[in-house]
Amino acid sequence: MSVRRSGSGSPRACLSPFEEHIMSFALYLVGFVLLTCGIAWGLVTAGMPHLYVAIACVILIGLGIITGVAKTRSKDSSN
Repeated sequence: MSVRRSGSGSPRACLSPFEEHIMSFALYLVGFVLLTCGIAWGLVTAGMPHLYVAIACVILIGLGIITGVAKTRSKDSSN
């Protein structure tokens, strides 16, 4: 990562496209894990059996990974 000065003189990090995708994916997964934890907490509070909560969490984390990869994947140029 290199640092570049913008027009106002403040340093700004220049990320490569790969680093930007990794940062986006990590941020997406952190948000999805927080969402999953909130849902699990709500289900346990509502009296749902722990086995069903664990199954729901595994499914949600799997969906989060799939959608995170699909949203942050770079597009192939077909030209």
